[in-house]
Amino acid sequence: MHAAPRSSSCAAAAAVAVLAVSLSLPLLAPFGAAQETGRRFGFPRARPRHHDEVEFSYRRDAGNGPERWGLVRRDWAACSAGRLQSPIGLSDAVAGLADRPGRLGRSYRPAAASIVNRGHDVMVRFNSNPGGVVIDGVAYRLRQMHWHSPSEHAVNGRRYALELHMLHQSDAGGGSKYAVVAQLYTFSRRRRDRTIHRLERYIRRIARRKDHEELIDDTVDPRRPVSRSTVYYRYAGSFTTPPCTEGVTWVVARQIRHVTRRQVRLLRHAVHDGARRNARPIQESNGRGVSFYYTSPGHARGGPGD
Repeated sequence: MHAAPRSSSCAAAAAVAVLAVSLSLPLLAPFGAAQETGRRFGFPRARPRHHDEVEFSYRRDAGNGPERWGLVRRDWAACSAGRLQSPIGLSDAVAGLADRPGRLGRSYRPAAASIVNRGHDVMVRFNSNPGGVVIDGVAYRLRQMHWHSPSEHAVNGRRYALELHMLHQSDAGGGSKYAVVAQLYTFSRRRRDRTIHRLERYIRRIARRKDHEELIDDTVDPRRPVSRSTVYYRYAGSFTTPPCTEGVTWVVARQIRHVTRRQVRLLRHAVHDGARRNARPIQESNGRGVSFYYTSPGHARGGPGD
């Protein structure tokens, strides 16, 4: 006797679920794919989790290695066919040819955050407002940050020990736009990175536990990694993991910071074996312009450093 009401209830619940997903689709469309939304950006997922971390590898000799990412899935075609892919090689000579330098406004603040093992990297996701940057008059809010080792970008022909990516998003103009502020690191025997140092116990908790997340007890200060960086290279590129979506503004710090070998080993050992060296190879620049950007006078100072 209760079969019909139960069926109606299920149908109603299903209708609500479909409506909720359909309403969220316009917000998710700019990401290019559900996996990019949940895995790359750390945003809430609108549909069940896909384990795309195991669909690609950083091993160059693997069938799903960097040279073949564009063949693994149809919606990853940009990884092979895109003309504005990242990372690229950066140089003072090329950037110096730009017509005029631009300004990068920074306005970060400590914020609540969680740390997540995404299998291919370790990500800090901000749960409250950490501030952001202003690039060419467009304001971008910081969403998350994660690390690649060795560095993905090369500066004046050299790749470094580690690279931090600080992912920002803007909804200006009615559509989502993305900007990544990148900071490179070289090895030092004594000068450790303070941000990684404060996160070490949390990194150990999520090590080798893909998709595991830990709430960070204290706030995370995004001013620390970039407090002493005042000169940046700017260019138009893409995300450096599948689906390699283009239309991303990159600002890469020219100043190099320091990290210890032990800190890099900690990040490498936390992820799955195929991502211990999680740097995508350098991509063709295809004539893209690179310019210098400087921090705005009002934002160039005032953050905690090393």
